[in-house]
Amino acid sequence: MFLIVTRSFPPELGGMQSLIWGLSKEMSKNFMIKVFADYQENHKEFDNKENFSIERVGGIKFLRKIRKAQLINEFLKDNKVKGIIADHWKSLELIKTDKKKFCLIHGKEINHPVGSSINRRIKKILSETEKIIANSEYTKNLAINKGIDKEKVKVINPGVHTVEKLDHKSLGKVESLLKIKSPRLITVSRFDKRKNHEKIIMALRNLKQLYPNIVYICIGHGEEEDNLKKLVQELDLSSQVMFFKDISNNLKNALIAKSNIFVMPSIIHKTSVEGFGISYVEAAQYGIPSLGGKDGGASDAIEHGKTGIICDGNNLDDIYSSLKLMIENKKYIELGKNAKQFVSKFQWFEIIKEYKKILN
Repeated sequence: MFLIVTRSFPPELGGMQSLIWGLSKEMSKNFMIKVFADYQENHKEFDNKENFSIERVGGIKFLRKIRKAQLINEFLKDNKVKGIIADHWKSLELIKTDKKKFCLIHGKEINHPVGSSINRRIKKILSETEKIIANSEYTKNLAINKGIDKEKVKVINPGVHTVEKLDHKSLGKVESLLKIKSPRLITVSRFDKRKNHEKIIMALRNLKQLYPNIVYICIGHGEEEDNLKKLVQELDLSSQVMFFKDISNNLKNALIAKSNIFVMPSIIHKTSVEGFGISYVEAAQYGIPSLGGKDGGASDAIEHGKTGIICDGNNLDDIYSSLKLMIENKKYIELGKNAKQFVSKFQWFEIIKEYKKILN
């Protein structure tokens, strides 16, 4: 049996939640597993559909961490557990065991100054693991630069499940919403500085002169939402930018599938960095190429010049010229075909083979 210990798990939405759920689901086909996850409203309906055990732990954040560790430590006394897989170094901090421990790292959670108290905590916890699983080459190199033992770090990219069949009703709704809008750009992410919606909107102002019917679809929510909506008003782009949040998965997938380019030229903001970018892979499953940023792990998910473009997210001219290049002569069609082929290596049934090598 393996334990999976996580702070991020469905029905809560997000990239980390999808990653840990996908890993749990795929591992359950090969091993007996038990997941210790944080409490979520309406979790029972979700949990009952899974074929593995999920134990939820509630309470305020600090006490929840202690309570979860206590439950795990008790469970380890009475059960034959081969190893523990954690979503985050903090998930291992209070677990006392000599069982093998494996920890996923993603980028921003380890990006702290060398020698700082939090850096020392991270190095201590990760030094006690059997293996550290980085989501990209970028994250692996970041970890090594922060003083983590390079011999322990292995890159395994996040996986995706086979693309969901598109819902005809949702596809029809999207077509009625977008009508003659073209070309179609889309971002699915939190609205925060790192994701760089602001510069995409600024580039859109110039692209609008060349492509009057261009549209930019923003799906998500976050602290930058009001600022972005204000910028759209200031630049007179209300007819070009559409905001969506709290929409169904079917509608989200239909919006992606009916778009032309996924845009997320991420930057480093303070310690926050894009370690991989599962959204690029999810878009590629629908034959949609991506524009990613050079700062972070996007180059693991996008093959520059073949399945999309990697640009300098800090440079507005580079974002504009990269989008213009992808739009001219509908180059995004060729890039999208390549992206759909490239993405097959990220299927969970392929990714799990790499986990098996280290778990066995």
